[in-house]
Amino acid sequence: MIKKTLAVFAALFLIFGCENDNNENNTPELEVNENPASFKEVGTITIGGTGAAEISAYDETTKRLFTVNNSSTNKIDVIDLTDPTKPVVLTSIDMGTYNGAANSVAVYGGKLAVALESKSNKQEEGKVVVFNTSTYALIKEITVGALPDMITFSPDGKFILTANEGEPNDTYSLDPEGSVSIIDVAANYAVTTLNFAQFSTQLSDLKTKGFRIASVSNSFANDIEPEYITISSDSKTAWVTLQENNGIAKIDLVGKKNVQLFPLGYKDYSLADNAIDVSDKDGAIAFATWKVKGMFQPDAIANFESNSIPYLVTANEGDAREYSAFVDVRRINHSSVVLDPTVFPTAAAMKADGVLGRLNINTKMGDTDGDGDFDELVSFGARSFSIWNGNTGALVFDSKNELDKKAHELGLYDDNRSDDKGVEPEAVYVTKMGNKQILFVGLERADALMIYDVTSPAAPKLLQAIKTGDAPEGLTFIPAAKSPNKKSMVIVSSEGDGSVKIFQPELN
Repeated sequence: MIKKTLAVFAALFLIFGCENDNNENNTPELEVNENPASFKEVGTITIGGTGAAEISAYDETTKRLFTVNNSSTNKIDVIDLTDPTKPVVLTSIDMGTYNGAANSVAVYGGKLAVALESKSNKQEEGKVVVFNTSTYALIKEITVGALPDMITFSPDGKFILTANEGEPNDTYSLDPEGSVSIIDVAANYAVTTLNFAQFSTQLSDLKTKGFRIASVSNSFANDIEPEYITISSDSKTAWVTLQENNGIAKIDLVGKKNVQLFPLGYKDYSLADNAIDVSDKDGAIAFATWKVKGMFQPDAIANFESNSIPYLVTANEGDAREYSAFVDVRRINHSSVVLDPTVFPTAAAMKADGVLGRLNINTKMGDTDGDGDFDELVSFGARSFSIWNGNTGALVFDSKNELDKKAHELGLYDDNRSDDKGVEPEAVYVTKMGNKQILFVGLERADALMIYDVTSPAAPKLLQAIKTGDAPEGLTFIPAAKSPNKKSMVIVSSEGDGSVKIFQPELN
């Protein structure tokens, strides 16, 4: 009898596997022999204009996709994916009733969670609104920190987390604390909101390693701006990108507390493998080395595990602060940017538009000796994706200039962005396909999706590049077991043209 039971179990194991798709339910995955280098567009739908398709989340029970639509009225569009080749908008959930503007959505177990910033004043506390995915009935309304920009469920569904960016108003008269809210679903949606004030005593050490605190108030807790969250497969640990601060925070979800900050340091553009195009006015796409550093400043983050080590993948987009009371970005050719003549002996030539003059740099960094001129040039973003050790924060891999160069080879590189952030990596998503860890990277300014095999975290391999809609913002992966047609799907939501595109792979 025991042998028979084991045989049945073995047979079931061959049919079903396990997958970790970051923040979705960990249900068994149908064993299908799919080729992760063969994704093709099978369906598309346009739900509006600019801002219409930012972030999407899928409900496997109803086969519905819930997509943020801010093109006109603030709403969540509900899209039927029963036939992935013919997506249809079924209805919309009006967010106007809740006095907030939707920024992000997440789904788990028949629940749709929406992150809303305050509509009247985004420096005020935000909220999370939870709906039933079948009836759209309101389940709960929860207060969280200011400007919840991203929302996710833990893989076990016990927690909802929001990254509360806490941006200031234009005059910096109000600058709320950046925070992360942890909502305990089983405890009647009780909220614990964490700020980052405890790390202020480490500021000196953090700054030497590239962490950035700079604003009018110069307050550590208020200056922190959480952007995106990823949660470990056991739902015990979360990592949060602090984009403007050039760092990642690690959170203990069991104890509901912040435990560590990882400063991310700089990328060295004087190295041949990091060569970049820095001018949008030279009439060419020319990759060259420069005496410039780049802050990584990641937007989206994902995680996977290999040999019991957690790895973090970041989309190193970069971001500046531009308010009437505080601006930290200028082009090198600006009159206020004075280069140290000893460090930069050819400063006048360097500041020409066709040379380095058009590059945007951080004006609150780089004066290392305090004499009023720039001894270092620090730009925004790293024009790459990176893989980090989730335990230590150590850099394991960086894609160097491969994203820019591959986009150029494919005719997708936008030279108008050379002075800023290149292809502008915006989104990342990691999932298991067969025995491989597969990474999807969305490039906002190249309108492209890059697919990598990251099974070996230190040596990712590019598998495929796909054209997407305009300015891809959100990536969602649906494994075969949850897919309406039992084939895996990648859904790309693009805010530039309001399109939602569906891609599926071929079988091996």
